[in-house]
Amino acid sequence: MELRKINLRDAAAQWEYTSCLPADENGLTNPYHGVSWEEYRDQVLPALMSHEHPVNMPDWFVPESYYYLWDGDRLVGEFRIRHYLTETLRNGAGHIGYSIRRDARGRGYGTEGLRLTLEIARAIIPEDEIYLRVYKTNLASQKVMLKNGAFLAGQDEEHYFMRIPKEKRAAER
Repeated sequence: MELRKINLRDAAAQWEYTSCLPADENGLTNPYHGVSWEEYRDQVLPALMSHEHPVNMPDWFVPESYYYLWDGDRLVGEFRIRHYLTETLRNGAGHIGYSIRRDARGRGYGTEGLRLTLEIARAIIPEDEIYLRVYKTNLASQKVMLKNGAFLAGQDEEHYFMRIPKEKRAAER
């Protein structure tokens, strides 16, 4: 398995994944559900690629990098890294959001994809902990996070707020 940053070479597979991903599933929002190939190629893809080094964005915008998890020649998941936190993100979605293709769930892709994403995120984010949020009803994602060293840092009515230390513990190295 490998993570690949969003790119032009894989545009067709990225479009297929993005356009089929629900508009909101387990808290991961996707405003591009159902977008046409042409719109993805000409507008969405360039915009998403620019999010890593944004120019002329609103003050609240946080740089974000998009990665896709590949198993051989099949794209099986998407992972997003927000480079730092605003107060809204600190008390909300956190640094990393991800999804796994429905027909690929339950096979360890989430765990491995998050592990690979954490390797990248640790070099990007300035905070001492990596913040994640998960619905209390999403047991699969809770397990993925726990397997990657997460601990429960808080909760509200709907969510658990999980944290993963930026520095790996000696046992994890």
